[in-house]
Amino acid sequence: MARTERELSDAQWAKLAPLLPPQRPRMGRPPKDHRQIVEAIVWLDRTGAPWRDLPAEYGPWETVASRFYRWRRRGVWDQVLAALQAQADARGELDWLLHFVDGSVVRAHQHAAGARRRPAKADRDTGGSRRS
Repeated sequence: MARTERELSDAQWAKLAPLLPPQRPRMGRPPKDHRQIVEAIVWLDRTGAPWRDLPAEYGPWETVASRFYRWRRRGVWDQVLAALQAQADARGELDWLLHFVDGSVVRAHQHAAGARRRPAKADRDTGGSRRS
């Protein structure tokens, strides 16, 4: 089933596109369009789905993940955020005194806490459990 709606409006894309690296020239296999990749990343963020659950309409999940991580290593996302914040600040749309804190709590199982497990005395003495 083909997508009928975009994740980003044309106005949002018009603000974002100039902040991304230039599209690579066509050599060999044609590169995926930046908009398709960014739309896929926005879909993943919005749904919380893992990479492998990316719908086929967005292209191969490996391509999307590769571009995401490559841009992250190069600092593209940090530059995009800084540029969008600067633009919004110049328009007077940011209140730098307003902050939000995420108050969610995720409890870890006691065995996931990283504590070193000490074997029971019976296990140390016999090399195994006393259970039959």
